[in-house]
Amino acid sequence: MSDEARAFNRGFTLVELLIALSVMTILVSVAIPAYSNMLANHRLTSQSNTFLGALHFARSEAIKRNGRVVVCKSSSGDGCDASGGWQQGWIVFDDANNNASLDAGESLLRRGPALADGFSMTGNPPVAAYVSYTPFGLAKKTSGAFQAGTITLCQLAVSGGEARQIVISITGRPRINKTTAISCPSS
Repeated sequence: MSDEARAFNRGFTLVELLIALSVMTILVSVAIPAYSNMLANHRLTSQSNTFLGALHFARSEAIKRNGRVVVCKSSSGDGCDASGGWQQGWIVFDDANNNASLDAGESLLRRGPALADGFSMTGNPPVAAYVSYTPFGLAKKTSGAFQAGTITLCQLAVSGGEARQIVISITGRPRINKTTAISCPSS
C-alpha cells in the first residue's frame, strides 16, 4: 500500500476516542442541570404571566362593564372553591350581587387551567380565596376593605429555588416579582 493510501485510511486511535467521549460526558453533565433550571424558570414565568393576564383582564372588564368582576380559585371551572390553592385553576366572572361567588345570571368571562403538577400557588389572607375589582379598577373585598396582597407561585420539589410573586397593590394593579422561596407551601 502506498503512503498516500495509508494516510487516507488512518482513523482515530482508541485513546483519542476515549478522550473525546470523556470531554463530551463532562459537557453533558454540566449542561443538563442548567437546562433543567432553565425549563423550571420558563414554567414559572409562563404560569405567572397567565395568571397576571387573568387579573389584568378582570380589572379592565370591571372598568369596561362599570361593575364588579371577580377572579376566584376554581377546580371545576363552574364556581368558586373555598379550599385549596390557586394552582387548581380559576375563573373570572361578572359579580352583579357583590358576593364573590358565581351565581345564576352572572356571566362567566374566562376560565384558567390548573397548573402543571409540582407547582403551588398560594395567596396571603387578603387574596387567598378571590380578587375582586370595582368599576374604578380598585381591588376591594366584598366588605369594602382594600384588597392588597401577594400570591406566590413556586415549585414544590425545590426548596430555596426561584419563585414568582404576583403582587396586587392597593390601587388594584397587579405585577410580578421574581423572588427566592425558602420553602414552597402546598395547599
